[in-house]
Amino acid sequence: MLRIGDVATRAGVSTRALRYYEEQGLLPAERTTSGQRIYPEAAIERVQLIQRLYTAGLPSRTILQLLPSVDTGVAAPEAMALLHSERDRIAADIAELERAREELSRVIDICLNPTPEHCPALREGGPAYEGSHAKALAA
Repeated sequence: MLRIGDVATRAGVSTRALRYYEEQGLLPAERTTSGQRIYPEAAIERVQLIQRLYTAGLPSRTILQLLPSVDTGVAAPEAMALLHSERDRIAADIAELERAREELSRVIDICLNPTPEHCPALREGGPAYEGSHAKALAA
């Protein structure tokens, strides 16, 4: 059995993360008579798997739903459906972020190359127009 600090070090996470995983039901811990958390050696791999699932964008409630399939070694149809659903959600998020990036690129281009169409100050009668028109007449 390993103490919390040993698992944290070997799995590359903080002890705080391990306590959070326990709170979420992701990583059970036994307790010594003095109340210290102890884990089996297999906890290191479980923590690394949990980290991979978090990195894949899965929330803890989804990870909790997937762990029984991991524990049994059988990819239940419900687990596979959940994984596909999460992948589709992430793909939709990526598409939305790409649309936002494209719009931001258009705004940047407008800021760097203002035109009367996009900038009211450059339209006839606007302060910037008046200033540039007066400079043109003086030249």
